[in-house]
Amino acid sequence: MKITGSNSYIKFDFENGYVLKADGEMLVGNKFVVYKDSMKIWEPPHQAEKVTEEQIIDIIEQVKRNTNENTVQIIFE
Repeated sequence: MKITGSNSYIKFDFENGYVLKADGEMLVGNKFVVYKDSMKIWEPPHQAEKVTEEQIIDIIEQVKRNTNENTVQIIFE
């Protein structure tokens, strides 16, 4: 998974054609808050597919496994 973004959003790229963009905000202390309720629809060309609650849980687990003290800490709310 590749994670990119800006001060107001984050993108989770699964490198299989599926990309999820979520709203959020950068905080002081190298932290980013992701608003889980914005994780609803995949980016094109999969925009017709909704993101399931199971997929959101899986994304959160993958992010937790791939972050460490040297990366931006991603918090889901």
